[in-house]
Amino acid sequence: MFDKILIANRGEIALRIQRACREMGIKTVVVHSEADRDAKYVKLADESVCIGPAPSAKSYLNVPALIAAAEVTDAQAIHPGYGFLSENADFAERVEQSGFAFIGPRPDTIRLMGDKVSAKESMIAAGVPCVPGSDGALPDDPGAIAATARRIGYPVIIKAAGGGGGRGMRVVHQEQDLLTSVETTRSEAGAAFGNPTVYMEKFLEQPRHIEIQVLADQHGHAIYLGERDCSMQRRHQKVIEEAPAPGISAEQRRQIGEACADACRRIGYRGAGTFEFLFENGEFYFIEMNTRVQVEHPVTEMITGIDIVQEQIRIAAGEKLRYKQADVVLKGHAMECRLNAEDPFTFVPSPGRIESYHPAGGPGIRIDSHIYQGCTVPPHYDSMVGKLIAYGDNRAQAMARMRVALSELAISGIKTNIPLHQQLFADPGFSQGGTSIHYLEHWLAARRQP
Repeated sequence: MFDKILIANRGEIALRIQRACREMGIKTVVVHSEADRDAKYVKLADESVCIGPAPSAKSYLNVPALIAAAEVTDAQAIHPGYGFLSENADFAERVEQSGFAFIGPRPDTIRLMGDKVSAKESMIAAGVPCVPGSDGALPDDPGAIAATARRIGYPVIIKAAGGGGGRGMRVVHQEQDLLTSVETTRSEAGAAFGNPTVYMEKFLEQPRHIEIQVLADQHGHAIYLGERDCSMQRRHQKVIEEAPAPGISAEQRRQIGEACADACRRIGYRGAGTFEFLFENGEFYFIEMNTRVQVEHPVTEMITGIDIVQEQIRIAAGEKLRYKQADVVLKGHAMECRLNAEDPFTFVPSPGRIESYHPAGGPGIRIDSHIYQGCTVPPHYDSMVGKLIAYGDNRAQAMARMRVALSELAISGIKTNIPLHQQLFADPGFSQGGTSIHYLEHWLAARRQP
């Protein structure tokens, strides 16, 4: 096992990784920008290293500075968290070439699954159900592109092979808009991701977003930890997540979970990962794999009792998985609200000093957050300042506990999206469960009309 790990991230995930390490008796090195000098996790770290000024490009994305920080502190491994460099194959390769363990998949696996076209091809080969679409990247021939769209059937969606986070996608409802949409998406993809390759898929009208959490070691063992429903989204960004997903049967869970675990074994996957699917009319359709720990991993931890971050570390250290599939038992229900420093309805970011902070508590309540009274939320990074998680014996109890927790949670000095969550948890449609990925957008649009 490692003696010291460098955490190459910030915010709540840096603190989450730090807590896992401390529980395991592992020392931590925290890197930080000048803007995060006073962060809680920096103060709690065994060692800290300032790696640059506030802009991410000069700090958290500064690979030479991260490697140098690991070298001068004698760290043995680097945990990338999520975001920033967590799914950057070049960074993972540089980490390993420099003599450190990368707490995540192998660089070649990250590359394989980071390209949407190659990821889909590998999943089809592994027997994982995929959305009907083009056979790989779209060609330059306009006639062939039009023929592919007719074969799939409108509406179709054009996607960037290197896209992510909801970027690099365009829905086409009629043939007269097809070629323009393809060229526009190619141009945007080249500028945003350095890869102009695009592909086409059938656009599902009212799907849900269901994802499968997996763990796999380098000894050929892989398991799935059930599913999460992440359908409450705005502009492809998740707002509320829950586990297990309402309306998914035990047999559906078993079939798709086993397919994902088998795919991990086939591609030699290592670490924690998430298979993301669209789910409509009882069918799963693979869309992408995230080769890192997810923001919403706590809801899976709550219903399985398995610490996903600790398992990531053990796997990276070369240990065998401590669990077999039969050991994974789902119990109860968990829900998570992403807490953002933003106006709850215009979504304009709201950085600044937190004047007062009163966290929620009570049975089944967990808060993953790095904020404290008097700290400053900088304007340079993602607006998420924490996650509020509620667990119950069933979905109704989890929702009731979340409503109570949201009424207790108080943050002043900045605006947050707590009022949005309060209204959503009072919404009858969401309370019923099983809403599509378009539900929140329609809900917001309806509230703007008056």
